[in-house]
Amino acid sequence: MNLGNHDDVRDRILKAAGPIFAAKGFDGATVREICTAAEANPSAVNYHFRDKERLYIETVKYAHPFSSAPREMPSWPAEMSSTDKLVAFINILIQQMFGAEHATWKAALIMREISHPTSACREMVEEFFRKRFDALDEILVGIMPVEMPEHRRHQVAFSIIGQCVHFRAASPVIGMIVGDEETQAYYQPADIANHIIGFTLAALGVRPSVCEQVAKEDTPTVA
Repeated sequence: MNLGNHDDVRDRILKAAGPIFAAKGFDGATVREICTAAEANPSAVNYHFRDKERLYIETVKYAHPFSSAPREMPSWPAEMSSTDKLVAFINILIQQMFGAEHATWKAALIMREISHPTSACREMVEEFFRKRFDALDEILVGIMPVEMPEHRRHQVAFSIIGQCVHFRAASPVIGMIVGDEETQAYYQPADIANHIIGFTLAALGVRPSVCEQVAKEDTPTVA
């Protein structure tokens, strides 16, 4: 077995564990097969991760698209409107989602964890989700009426995040449905961000309806 550099061994174990956990789940995977795939000594798991459960948690976090993104959302300028903050938030979220490596096993592992949550899911919530959700909720407070119930505002926040997640997770399927030509022309990250922004601001009553937006876009400019 190759012991190698400490950081290199840890990274190899994470990369080897990912596809195995994604295919077999926590219970089905074994430390021995992970270490065999990583060309590492089984004792390295105890050294770097303490135990199999901690290895699983760290692998799930490693698989998340926000794992390499800044933990904190940016500080908005004091004079920035809530609408502009929402536009910036959606653009940042899309950039982070589409900027991350999207290996098949990563998506599969995250979906497995969300479908059957373990302690890894709770750590993902605290480390990646909650701060972004709280930042979005604070932005919506500045846009939605003061009498809006908190649970309705939260539903709107989840709808916004859900659009971003859908376009990222379903990107291979979208290409199969609409074809490569349309995908290349209209489903790049900037296109998707603009669509979600327009759709969301229309739903919030900040912009005209989507139909009115499209009609305006299609109106010829008179010289």
